[in-house]
Amino acid sequence: INPIKGGVDAKELFHLYIVVWIQDKRLALLERCKLDKVKWSGVRTQHSTTPFVDEMYDRLKETLNEYEVIICRWPEYSFALESAVADIEKAIVEALDRQYADVLAPLKENLAPKKFGFKYVQKLTKRSPPPYVVPDELGIVLNSMKRMLDVLRPKIETQFKSWGSCIPDRSSQIPGERLSEVTVMLRAKFRNYLQALVDKLVENTRLQGATKIKKILQDSKESVGESDVRNRMHPLKEQLATTMNHLHTLFETHVFIAICRGYWDRIGQDVLSFLENRKENKSWYKGSRIAVSVLDDTFASQMQQLLGNALQEKDIEPPRSVMEVRSMLCKDGQNPKNTAFYY
Repeated sequence: INPIKGGVDAKELFHLYIVVWIQDKRLALLERCKLDKVKWSGVRTQHSTTPFVDEMYDRLKETLNEYEVIICRWPEYSFALESAVADIEKAIVEALDRQYADVLAPLKENLAPKKFGFKYVQKLTKRSPPPYVVPDELGIVLNSMKRMLDVLRPKIETQFKSWGSCIPDRSSQIPGERLSEVTVMLRAKFRNYLQALVDKLVENTRLQGATKIKKILQDSKESVGESDVRNRMHPLKEQLATTMNHLHTLFETHVFIAICRGYWDRIGQDVLSFLENRKENKSWYKGSRIAVSVLDDTFASQMQQLLGNALQEKDIEPPRSVMEVRSMLCKDGQNPKNTAFYY
């Protein structure tokens, strides 16, 4: 259909209206992310997440539905809409950080770079810190972030991909680029919080000699019998089981598995570090072999007991550090096939 001479260009006519409409919606949803507007503190949904996140994504979905007629007619406006949605998603994450600032503060301490010798000075000037207890609210935060990554965001991304397929190739912008930036940011933040939590849990095992894996291995030489090593491992085994029981009450399945495997891997790293400093002295190997067997049994059996059929076989395969320990302890040990980090 050829344009009528002297006729009205519909896109030109509605352009300013569409741009202002998108900006107004962006500002309205950003306003809802302000701390005084978030009314869901401490409340959890059936998914053990904060209702704030689901509410905001419901509003985002409504927004996309409102604009669908426009985007289908002029798909190039999806770039402005995508930019607005990305800003709102970042604001949702920032709102979670502010809302649960007290809960996240101890984890952020572990993420911050520490000055050289700081921990050593602490040891000289202070008593041992109390054990870290994982608060209920931390479960809400991490479960919410995981739900954003796995359930809520993919629906938004699918919609934009559909619109992006209608945009001419000559466009200088790449559909989905802004949303990808949010994905990278959110995934990195989630992974950092998980690793910081694992650090806290491992620090708990080092507060007493009876649960410190390197101290247990130090006392387990070649001459020590298997029952002696297993007895020495008992306090650590009990602590690991108690911790996992508590974690299971707070975190949804996938988050729980990721934390447990990170926990398992980090203690395995301590065993690996211990053995690497004693490569020339094989007398440590027997006790270490028994200790690693106890660790593997504890993590695998506890996860199996708590999750049952929800657990997959790959979830209870020993993590990378433990596979490296096994390889070192076995004369004919082979390199593990899968060395991918679990997070």
